[in-house]
Amino acid sequence: MAIKRRTKVDASFSMSSMTDIVFLLLIFFLVTSTLINPNALKLLLPKSTGQVSAKATVSVSIKHLKGDNFSYHINGNAKPIRFNEIENEVVNLLDGTEDPTFSIYADETVPIKEVVAIMNIAKRNNYKVIMATQPE
Repeated sequence: MAIKRRTKVDASFSMSSMTDIVFLLLIFFLVTSTLINPNALKLLLPKSTGQVSAKATVSVSIKHLKGDNFSYHINGNAKPIRFNEIENEVVNLLDGTEDPTFSIYADETVPIKEVVAIMNIAKRNNYKVIMATQPE
């Protein structure tokens, strides 16, 4: 007596769960990619071939305005601060961190005198400095 199955195995595959996973991954990468670049100011950085693997926790941006006027920004903040407030702000942000390092984002047109003034803040407080550049 041959018993036959009345139900057949369905060999199809549902892609709905796969599309959900791909959609969630897409959202994850879009959100994390916006957090990677903390520098919100548009600066023309000088070009360089050297690359540094160290990560700076604080960034100081110098933007050249008209004449001898410059605007200073901490961590890409759109609101500029005065030069005499930079040291206190950087010291507060780097207080208690191990191996304190900050990066300087200076526009191409900023005179070296302004960049050296920021570097002197790092020297007074024994901080490491990274000069941000564009790759060549």
